[in-house]
Amino acid sequence: MRRLVVSCVVALASVSGAQVVPIANARVAGALEIIRRDNAWTLEQQRSICEIPAPPFREAARAAEVKHRFEALGYTGVRIDAVGNVIATHAGTSAGPGVVIEGHLDTVFPEGTDVKVHASAMRMSSPGISDDCRGLAVVLAAARAFQLAKVAHPGTLWFIANVGEEGPGNLRGTRHLFERELKGKIDQFISVDGSSFDVTNRAVGSHRYRIVFKGPGGHSYGAFGIPNPIHAMGRAIADIADIQVPVTPKVTFNVGVVKGGTSVNSIPFEGSMELDMRSESAVELDRIDAKARKIVADAIVAENARWAKSGEKVSATFDTIGIRPTGAQAEDAPIVKAALAAGAALGIRSELGASSTDANIPIAMGLPGITIGGGGNAGGEHALSEYYEETPDAYKAAQWAVLLVAILLGVRP
Repeated sequence: MRRLVVSCVVALASVSGAQVVPIANARVAGALEIIRRDNAWTLEQQRSICEIPAPPFREAARAAEVKHRFEALGYTGVRIDAVGNVIATHAGTSAGPGVVIEGHLDTVFPEGTDVKVHASAMRMSSPGISDDCRGLAVVLAAARAFQLAKVAHPGTLWFIANVGEEGPGNLRGTRHLFERELKGKIDQFISVDGSSFDVTNRAVGSHRYRIVFKGPGGHSYGAFGIPNPIHAMGRAIADIADIQVPVTPKVTFNVGVVKGGTSVNSIPFEGSMELDMRSESAVELDRIDAKARKIVADAIVAENARWAKSGEKVSATFDTIGIRPTGAQAEDAPIVKAALAAGAALGIRSELGASSTDANIPIAMGLPGITIGGGGNAGGEHALSEYYEETPDAYKAAQWAVLLVAILLGVRP
C-alpha cells in the first residue's frame, strides 16, 4: 500500500466525544499498558517477520511462522484458509458484531530479494519493513495484548494475516474472506498497513492489464516490410503517455513493464506491456480505460496500414491483471468516527485520505471498512531502500488498534 491522496486534518477536539471510548475499562487499560511496556517485543516481531521472504503468491513460509506466533500467544484453532490467510479467533462472551483486523503478508519484491534487516539506532531498513511487516507486528501486538489482559467483549474478533494485497495479488486474500471464508460474518473491517497514524477512508480503484501484441515475425532483413508488434506497442505507449487527465478527481496511468522479442536481428512475433490506471472515481477510471483501449486499437490500425502491401497483420489482446473497486466511507461514518475517537483518546492526530488497500473490498461492498497506519515514519516503500523509523509515540499504533477494535465490538467503559 502507498498513500496517494490526503484530505482534511481532523482536529482532536471535534471527535473526542463522538464515540464511547472504553479507555477506562480495566482490561482494555491493561492491554494498552502491555503494549507500551513491551514495545521492544513488537519491534522484534516486525524485524524477524520481515526476514522471511513473502513475494507475490509465495507467502506460505511467512504465513506458517505467523500462525505459529498466534499459537504461541495462546490462540487455539488458528488456521490457514484455502488461499493462505492466517486466521486467529478471539471469541466473545456473548452475541455481537464480527470484527476483522488484519495486516498483509505479501510484499511487492520478487523471489530472491535480500530481505535481511539492517538496523541502526531507531531505524530498520529492508524491503517490506514498513509495507507491511509493520502492520503485521501491530496486529500481533494487539492480539497479544487482548490475550494477556483477558479483554472481554461481545461478538467475535478475528486477527488475520492475509495474502495478496499487493498488485499481482489483486486483494485476493481479503476478497476470499468476504466472498467465502467469513462471508456474511464481517460487520467491521480494519486493515493495518504501513506507517503513520493516518486513516484511509477512500478507496483508490485500479484497472491493470497485460496487453499482448502479436504478429508473424521474421528475419529483420529478409522479412523487412511486415508489421512489427513491438513497433505497434511503441505507438501505443507514446500515445498513452500523451493522455491528459484531470487533477480532481486524481487519475493516473503508468506503463510499468514491457517485454518481447528474441534477438536484435529478428522482427518479433510478440511484445507485451503492463498498464496500470488508477482513480478514486469509477467514472474517470472507466473513461481512461476506454481511452487506452482506443489508443491500442488505433496503434494496431496504424502499424498495419504502414505495411499494408505485405498482407500481414498484427493484433492485440487485453489480459486482466487486476481490477480494484473504488468507493468511500463518509467522514462521519461510524467506523471513521470510531477510529478518530480512539486516536484522540491516545493523543493521536490523524488525517483522512485515499489509497489502494485491502479496505477497497468492504468499502466497494458498502460495508464498514478502513485502513489505519502502523505508527512511526517510513520511506522508500516498494523500493529496495525501504525503511521504518521508530518514533517516541509509535507504540500507540497498536494501542490505537486495540482501542478501535474495542469500540467496534461494543466494549463498555
